[in-house]
Amino acid sequence: MAKNPIDGFVVDKSKIRHIGSGLQRPECILAEPDGSLWSADARGGVVHIRPDGSQQLIAQQAAADFANAASDVERFTKGTLPNGLAFAKNGDVIISNFGTDRLEVMTRDGQTRVLVDRIDGQPIGKVNFVLRDRRDRLWLTISTRIRDWTKAISPNIRDGLVALYDGGKLRIVADGFAFTNEIRFDEKEEWLYVVETCGPCITRLRAASDGSLSQRETFGPSDHGAFIDGIAFDSYGNLWGTHVMTDRIFAITPEGELRILLDDDNPEPSRVLMDAFRRDEVKPEQLLACGGTIAPWFASVTFGGADLKTVYIGSLRGTTIPYFTSPVAGLPMVHWKASV
Repeated sequence: MAKNPIDGFVVDKSKIRHIGSGLQRPECILAEPDGSLWSADARGGVVHIRPDGSQQLIAQQAAADFANAASDVERFTKGTLPNGLAFAKNGDVIISNFGTDRLEVMTRDGQTRVLVDRIDGQPIGKVNFVLRDRRDRLWLTISTRIRDWTKAISPNIRDGLVALYDGGKLRIVADGFAFTNEIRFDEKEEWLYVVETCGPCITRLRAASDGSLSQRETFGPSDHGAFIDGIAFDSYGNLWGTHVMTDRIFAITPEGELRILLDDDNPEPSRVLMDAFRRDEVKPEQLLACGGTIAPWFASVTFGGADLKTVYIGSLRGTTIPYFTSPVAGLPMVHWKASV
């Protein structure tokens, strides 16, 4: 196999640039070949950052065929918290809404409707991330079924799920995860990689054509010593990711070796937090004490730019999107391949 392009690579902090301003919780970012970025925003929608740097907040509003009750309209203006994003085949934005506990679809002018909000007859739970595959199916992560999700920040709770939305129906395909977060397929869509934030580790499962998952195993370290949030593959096969609150970007090589590519950690608060986590005694103030200076609470990595070598960092407490140049291109996502 050719030499790994990330051998010896670390991010030069002095070369990090920023795009966007006044963003609120830009947790997940989608990139398009024309240079556009779409970022989840806590104001209840998505911010579109155009190639020229101008930006627009597109707020969610009930679609005309959905706004049949005042309570429905209100739910799109109160309590909404867009988290994971994906592009539908027609370009609409699919939103896993951590606030309304629903999988939603929004047109690019904000008209929003619910795709699904229940699974097996029960509320869906804390829906976190959504991923579209080549068969136009949607893979969804539910971090926990506990209503107060902060109580699931524990080494002893494993009620996270992976579900598949196919043919208008949502079904559970894997469960027993420690706070399920982002998921990604490898290049051939043979393995699904699942972040277990409270694992804290990454699990992978072999994916069959019917959507069933099997051969569950840990990929890389069994304990990262930090909470994991977002992941993304590069074209070589390295799996990049973020240590949230500890604020590091890592990569796991195809051989399973963990490498730290960017470290913006504040070590002492992070140590206190992880010690408390191992005792199952995490408190909100311990979480809030953590975070670096680049964009506090790294949440995701997105490859973009014309050559897919620009890496954008999503965050939970930042107001801009930092970015830097990678030595290797990212693995194109389904929407990217369809639009080039």
